[in-house]
Amino acid sequence: MTNPSAEPSRSGAWRIYLRAIGMLSTERMLSVTLVVAGMAVGIIQVIEQQLFGQVVDALAKGEGAFGIIGLWAVLGMIGILASVVIAVAADRLSHRRRLAAMSGAFERAIKMPISFHARKGSGAVVRSILAGTDALFWLWLSFLREQLTAVIGILYLLPTAIAMDWRMASILAALALLYVLLNIFVVERTTSGQATVEQYHNNVYGRVGDVLGNVTVVQSYHRLGAEMQAMRDIMGQLLSAQYPVLTWWGLLTVLTRSAATITMVAIFLVGAVLASRGEISVGSIVAFVGFANLLIGKLDQLSGFVVRVNQQAPTLNTFFELMDEKDAVVEKPGAIDMPNVRGEVVFDKVSFRYGPGAQGVFDLDITARPGETVALVGPTGSGKTTTLALLQRIREPDQGHISIDQRNIADVTLGSLRQAIAVVFQDAGLFNRTIAENIRVGRPDASDAEVERAARLAEAHDFIMRKPEGYQFVIGERGTSLSGGERQRIAVARAILKDAPILILDEATSALDSETEAKIKRALDALRKGRTTFIIAHRLSTVSNADQILVLDEGRIVERGRYRELVMKGGLFSRLVAEGGFTVPEDDEEDVQR
Repeated sequence: MTNPSAEPSRSGAWRIYLRAIGMLSTERMLSVTLVVAGMAVGIIQVIEQQLFGQVVDALAKGEGAFGIIGLWAVLGMIGILASVVIAVAADRLSHRRRLAAMSGAFERAIKMPISFHARKGSGAVVRSILAGTDALFWLWLSFLREQLTAVIGILYLLPTAIAMDWRMASILAALALLYVLLNIFVVERTTSGQATVEQYHNNVYGRVGDVLGNVTVVQSYHRLGAEMQAMRDIMGQLLSAQYPVLTWWGLLTVLTRSAATITMVAIFLVGAVLASRGEISVGSIVAFVGFANLLIGKLDQLSGFVVRVNQQAPTLNTFFELMDEKDAVVEKPGAIDMPNVRGEVVFDKVSFRYGPGAQGVFDLDITARPGETVALVGPTGSGKTTTLALLQRIREPDQGHISIDQRNIADVTLGSLRQAIAVVFQDAGLFNRTIAENIRVGRPDASDAEVERAARLAEAHDFIMRKPEGYQFVIGERGTSLSGGERQRIAVARAILKDAPILILDEATSALDSETEAKIKRALDALRKGRTTFIIAHRLSTVSNADQILVLDEGRIVERGRYRELVMKGGLFSRLVAEGGFTVPEDDEEDVQR
């Protein structure tokens, strides 16, 4: 199924092209210099054909041709110098702008919410960045080196030819018109097909990213054959969509080459007739032959350019869709930093809804005093993660507001807000870098001693020192060289090193054995001291000492209180304990049984 937004019309393709060219305006002076140099080369190439014909006529009449030859030499040198400028500067400019565009697209991608990446797929996002910037590089380079020169050359050539002899010029004009019509015809026939091809390319990249991201599952469930067959099916669909497009462009090449050959024959034939009547000189015929060769070369360049633009329009469209994607959260103009955070957090009648459906959170009233621990529990999908995403401004509330130390977080900079919050996720979220680099994620300027202190507090130092190269051990993609417990302790060390006044623990001890969980719980208890802490947990034993427990169901707080009173209340929390197999702390067992 193709994405309609990835099917630019012919006018849409040229809007994309003009937008891409407009991106060169960031280096305006250099771009203008290259445009002027390209125009000069295009005009000089036409003048050279005129001078060639004049030299032939002068020699045929026995007249001196040295003045014409000297002028030709001067113009030739100017053309060479202009070409050198274009060859060197255009390449460097295109490379710089490509890397700048890649950096901008990367920044845009990492700002996008999780929902965006879930919808697009990481493989497709990566392809849109890499293929899009490659397409931009080619477009810029070919525009500056070839296409501008070709367009200016043709625009100067046709009136020059008409001024020399309108009859011979009409042959060249007919050739140019035929090229235009043939290109329009083929573009009309291939635009939709090329968009389909682009969609299949995205499907291939998406599938590759999906499979490689779950390669252990593929191997464990012996899905190698099935996944390879699925990939072959997608590639077969891609080829089925690509072949008709390639056929049309191949046909265009045949037709344009045939038209070029017929034009050359017509130039000689009409020229011979006119020369026999004494209505045109041999030098003029030679000039028109040069014009024809030049025009054919320029038209071939432009025809190839049109083919490439049409092929890459969907790729560029996908790239620009990424660049145009709106941020889920926009920082207010004039937002201020949030200094010296104590950690008082207040949700005041906060609601957030996912689209038109019933999912979300509603009328949340929460107050966490500095240093308190607030636990959020409830069934899957009850709104726990959404609540804390709102605190981090990963999402914006539809109603109500959230404040930290009596400052509305919508009025502060995102950087200062998120610097005040440390998060330990269920999935540790590790990079394919050294252990030290992973711990330093929240505080890159930390010293080695500070990194080691954080690791010791997280009970990670001992296992780190057993690794080859210790803190310089590269842990593999997503930390695959570490065990689950080791990954979590690295994540805890990262949060300890950040030393933020507000802490979020999102299922930080789930799916671990009891011994490892005990180690991590000790590390987390050390981390929580003096910090306002929000805990999401399905293992209720991890929230038993919370200052307040909020029980969420269908996006609403249905119960709140301390562990003991909620267990005795006989409501949803009590049922979660009884039915979910959660561990009840020993000192509360009597109360639960009463």
